Amino acid sequence: MTEQLLPSWRPGATRDAVVAFLDAAESVPVADRVACFDNDGTLWCERPTYVQFDFFVDALRARAAADQSVSERAEFAAVLSGDPQAIGDIGLERVAMALTGLFEGLTPQEFTAQTREFMARGEHPTLGRPHRTCTYVPMLELIAELRRRDFAVTLVTGGGTEFVRAVSQDLYGVPPEAVVGTLIEYDYVADPPRLHRSTRLVGAANEGAAKVSNIQTQLGRRPILAVGNSGGDREMLEWAAAGEGPTLALLVDHDDAEREFSYVSTAQTFTEPEPITDVGARLGWTVISMARDWETVFA
Repeated sequence: MTEQLLPSWRPGATRDAVVAFLDAAESVPVADRVACFDNDGTLWCERPTYVQFDFFVDALRARAAADQSVSERAEFAAVLSGDPQAIGDIGLERVAMALTGLFEGLTPQEFTAQTREFMARGEHPTLGRPHRTCTYVPMLELIAELRRRDFAVTLVTGGGTEFVRAVSQDLYGVPPEAVVGTLIEYDYVADPPRLHRSTRLVGAANEGAAKVSNIQTQLGRRPILAVGNSGGDREMLEWAAAGEGPTLALLVDHDDAEREFSYVSTAQTFTEPEPITDVGARLGWTVISMARDWETVFA
């Protein structure tokens, strides 16, 4: 039976640690079997740009084609130039909020429909495959095994909640209500009653300690498994690892330039004092080497 588990994971210490956790978790009450996964760089590819950023850029290009004055705004000009330095000079957070404004006034249903339409045709800029096929096969296997063992599988992402909710069921089998992300506030409009997207965040971006707070306020259940890849996931992994009973903090190390990319993932909204891979090694987390531990990366 053990040999049939996680077939895309190569034999070794990492796979052994994951399987040992799965077996130990059988002793945990089902109500406490909660797993929290980051999304970008943990469940699907986040380089050279985030999938949601590509979605925003696609919408911007369509808007600029219809109205050239749109491209005169500094944030949009930087994005349309394709110059990472220009975007960096303005700041990714400011650019992201400007791009968010492209969807101001949409209902939740309209935004979901636009997200799904993009995901049905969007292509990864360098891997030569649709965005929807850039999910990591070993992680899909882990999610399936967790679900088989009665875990509640949730997504805790720095990305936009509504963007990820639009695809979470299809890609991961995770229902929208189990997605915790960066929230955009809605405005209520009467006659007839409806909701319209604003450009205001509800609280802070969902990175760092905010992830832990939002897990509690939105899910109300502490994970015994947390999986991430960047400094923005540190507190979530620390919180899961510090719990009672069997726990596992699982960190993805992007060290496979041949099949994916080689880099140390970082938080986007704050500066980290220590690379997350060093943190994981120091704290004794289980660190996945994408190059060494995964037989297959993409389907």
